[in-house]
Amino acid sequence: MPSREDIVAFHDPPVPEGASPWVDGAGPATDIEIVEPDPTWPEAYDDLAGRIRGALGWRAILIQHVGSTSVPDLPAKPVIDIDLVVADPDDEAAYLAALEAAGFELRVREPWWFGHRALRSTAPLCNLHVFGPDSPEVVKHRIFRDWLRGNSADRELYAATKREAAAAATASGEDMMQYNARKEQVVREIYQRAFIAMGLLDG
Repeated sequence: MPSREDIVAFHDPPVPEGASPWVDGAGPATDIEIVEPDPTWPEAYDDLAGRIRGALGWRAILIQHVGSTSVPDLPAKPVIDIDLVVADPDDEAAYLAALEAAGFELRVREPWWFGHRALRSTAPLCNLHVFGPDSPEVVKHRIFRDWLRGNSADRELYAATKREAAAAATASGEDMMQYNARKEQVVREIYQRAFIAMGLLDG
């Protein structure tokens, strides 16, 4: 379990010199489209989670639906985001081939950021994020999801922020990383309110 201090911190370590997070020429997407909430997204997650569980069995310590498609009534990019916890994300031999056989492709390798790996599936579109048991990101993603599910004002604020960021990024020819940067201030403000409400930070 990550520490309270790690959960409330925003870890953004620099890429080590000479390294790249992108695998085999992959790079950030540029197709930034925000669509209205789709009631089939939970079903798509269930199908994907079944594929992951079928591929890894008990090696999948945790599988959870995160990101905007996990929040009812929230506009989102039509991509299912999933967090997967394995014992050691750096031990790719223990899980990667099985996930590739299940239709996932490794796109990102960031051992300097809690061992993070990201895989992509196209049917349906999915970003699968792999972390270890001690990663605070898994806890943070769940906090953000649950806070937006239970707080309509912040859900509406985030929806408006996403639409504005997508429009500005598209108009400027930016990629997904730059789109995320445009949302970052509001995301952190929402996290701050959630952390205080949950007793993780003092108000």
